[in-house]
Amino acid sequence: MSTQSSRFAARLMVAPSVALLLIWMIVPLAMTLYYSFRLYRLLSPDRTGWVGFTNYTWFVKSPDFWLAMFNTLALVGGVLVITVVLGMLIALLIDQPVKGQGVLRILVIAPFFVMPPVAASIWENLFMHPQNGLFAAVARGFGAEPILFLENYPMLSVIGIVSWEWLPFATLILLTALQSLSSEQLEAAEMDGASALSRFRYIILPHATRAITVVILIQTIFLLGIFGEIFTTTQGGPGSASTTLPYMIFKQAIAAKDIGRAAAGGIIAVILANIVAYFLMRSIGKHLDA
Repeated sequence: MSTQSSRFAARLMVAPSVALLLIWMIVPLAMTLYYSFRLYRLLSPDRTGWVGFTNYTWFVKSPDFWLAMFNTLALVGGVLVITVVLGMLIALLIDQPVKGQGVLRILVIAPFFVMPPVAASIWENLFMHPQNGLFAAVARGFGAEPILFLENYPMLSVIGIVSWEWLPFATLILLTALQSLSSEQLEAAEMDGASALSRFRYIILPHATRAITVVILIQTIFLLGIFGEIFTTTQGGPGSASTTLPYMIFKQAIAAKDIGRAAAGGIIAVILANIVAYFLMRSIGKHLDA
C-alpha cells in the first residue's frame, strides 16, 4: 500500500508534464479566444481594436455558415455509416481462414497510412477525372457519359474519399473485436440450428458493440477537422457546395487575411466539437463500461 509521502512524490514527478500539457492546450485556446473579440486583419494591421461579438455575428449571419455546418455534420455522419457498415463486412470476410490471409489484411489497412492530400489527389486524378479517370473509362465502356463527380457531387465525392481513408481503421478495430469472440459460442449456436444472420445479430453484433463505439468516438473527433481532402479536390466548391466549417475558417484566415473572424470560427468549431462529443458520450459512451 502506498504511503502519503510516496503518493506526493508521484504527483510531484508527474506535475511538470501535466503543467506543460496544460500550457500547450490553454495558451493557443486563450490566444484564439482573445483575437476572436478583436479586429485583426493582416492586410490592414494598423486597424485594430476591440469589436466584441462582431466577428461571431458575422460568422453566424454569413450565408455560407449554415451550409458549412450542414456539410460538416453530413461528412461526419456519412463517413461513420460507410466505415462502420463496410468495416464490419470486411472484418467478417478477412476473419475467415483463407490462403494469403496475412497479405490480405495488410492490403486492407494500407490506405490508412496514405497522407490525406495524397489520397485525395489519387482519387481526383486516377479515379474521378472526367477524361482519364478509371470511372470515366468504365462509363465509356458501357456507352454512357462520364460523371463529373467533383463538379456535380462534390460533397458525396469528399465523403467517399474520406471513407476510403478511414475504412481500414474501422476494419482493424472491428477485426480485433471479432478475433476476441469465443468460437465455441458460434459453434454451439450453429449446432442448435441458428442461421448465419441470427448468429450475427445475437452473438457477433452485441460482442462488437464496444468496438463500434470506439470507432465512432475516435473517428468523430478527427472527422470534424477534415481539411486536406477538400483543399486538394474541390477547394470548397463549386461555390460553397463542399465548404465545411474548418475550410470556411481557412478561407477567412488565409484568403481573406481576417484573423479575427477566423479565430471566432475556431471558437465556434471548438464549441461544436464539444457539443457533439457530449451527446456521443451520453448516447453511446455507456457501452464502454458494459
